[in-house]
Amino acid sequence: MNGFLSQHSFKANLDLIPGDIGKRRFGYCRQYDQGFTLIEVMIVIVIIGILSSITVPFLISSKEKAKLAAAISEIKLLEKMICNYKIDNGKYLENLEELGLKTLSDPWGNPYQYLKIEGRKKKGVGKLRKDRGMVPVNSDFDLYSKGKDGKSQTPFTSKASQDDIVRANNGRYIGLVSDY
Repeated sequence: MNGFLSQHSFKANLDLIPGDIGKRRFGYCRQYDQGFTLIEVMIVIVIIGILSSITVPFLISSKEKAKLAAAISEIKLLEKMICNYKIDNGKYLENLEELGLKTLSDPWGNPYQYLKIEGRKKKGVGKLRKDRGMVPVNSDFDLYSKGKDGKSQTPFTSKASQDDIVRANNGRYIGLVSDY
């Protein structure tokens, strides 16, 4: 037993030689410091949370802007198809089904709304889209999307109409009602 203690003390003393301290210290650290501390992990999680809270609203607004742009493009395309139909047939179509587009929906899943104005049998302003002065915005046909909320009213002043994408001024304006 004495031999063991003397060998152990001798070995312990060798480990404390100044040139050898680094080996023991780094070996000791590697043995017990193999991962991240809880504090380090929590800091990384907080940083990721902060970055995601900054970027997510931008991504969501980008997605909505893309849907708005898609709806405007589709309304422009529909407008051209309707005008070509009038050139070919001498009259505006009664509904979008005549173009074979019964199932065409806006980016929010709502069907596009079409109302023939020029040459229609019913006179009066009825369901025509109206601007802030309650004047109809088109004299040929109304074409619009009900927007994100899927609700709409004929006057542009209505709260339900603010997110609608409309064709106004006989096609000279296509965009959000709130920007009209």
